[in-house]
Amino acid sequence: MPNLLVYPPKPMAGDRVAVLSPSAGLPAHFPAPYQLGLRRLTEQFHLQAVEYPTTLAASAPPAARATDIHAAFSDPSIKAVIASIGGDDQLRVLAHLDPDVLRAHPKPFFGYSDNTHLLHFLWGLGIVGYHGGAVMVQWGRPGRMHPMTQDSLRRALYTPGEYVLPEVDAFTDEERDWSDPHALLSEPPLGPAAPWEWHGPRRTVEGPSWGGNLETIDGQLATSRYMAPLEAYEGAVLFFETSEELPPATYVSRVLMAMGERGLLQRFPAVLVGRPKCWSLAERRDPLAKRQYAEAQRAAVLAAIEEYHPQAVVVFNLDLGHTDPQYVMPHGGVVRVDATARRITVIY
Repeated sequence: MPNLLVYPPKPMAGDRVAVLSPSAGLPAHFPAPYQLGLRRLTEQFHLQAVEYPTTLAASAPPAARATDIHAAFSDPSIKAVIASIGGDDQLRVLAHLDPDVLRAHPKPFFGYSDNTHLLHFLWGLGIVGYHGGAVMVQWGRPGRMHPMTQDSLRRALYTPGEYVLPEVDAFTDEERDWSDPHALLSEPPLGPAAPWEWHGPRRTVEGPSWGGNLETIDGQLATSRYMAPLEAYEGAVLFFETSEELPPATYVSRVLMAMGERGLLQRFPAVLVGRPKCWSLAERRDPLAKRQYAEAQRAAVLAAIEEYHPQAVVVFNLDLGHTDPQYVMPHGGVVRVDATARRITVIY
């Protein structure tokens, strides 16, 4: 990885942007949130969404999805690439990617969850990406886009420079059932959000960010194929979050243990932990169970940090993952963590 990652040029209102499904082809199964997201891209963000052959395909093979990624990045009329949603097998796509094509045509890429794989691939090429924003979820949110999410996406898409991450007082981790025809008609109710929680020394850390969805990071660690040498991560800011798979605290502990034993966790002077998603359609927990789950995850993270990197600045409950609202994290872009002022600033 180069010492300084490059921010690709940003789109402007009226530009063409690629909408891809590099992970799961869920637009084929749930067209309503997908079409709602496309409409908001057009009407509220004034972008022209361009679909590709696998965007609406239910189960496109990895090589076909890679072909669409190449086509979107190499087309000079396409100014950004946005994922429709995440999934669970994007790791299989990376083997079909030509790094020279992506390196020669850097574009802002927006996606999270399983799209962490493509963000890591771009990071290895020295290209800043954007962790956050999915057509079917943030743009396709029931009722309306959350104002904070919309502001963060708009800034990340269009405006270079600093953005101070806001601390919210209300959120939800309970998604709607897209098979319900009434699911998109009203906004999801929000509940109280726990404030940010700071641990570690009171100092300022600044560096390029790296991370994303923890389950996807685990896949990168297991293969090692797309990991850079350890020294490439020195001084970077680690951020991670967990998904609707609701991995137990023991799983989180094992992933961080593997990072520590590898010597990777110790490279990050600051660690930003996303607000955990504690509920899913498959496991509808009550408030007590959700609180216990979040507390167990927090304890697992703190135990790993205490064992492997007690000098790190650690912040919990950031809205950077599978909960709502969501702000965009630049992946490979500069992040400043000021533990004295208790302020986190990203550079879009």
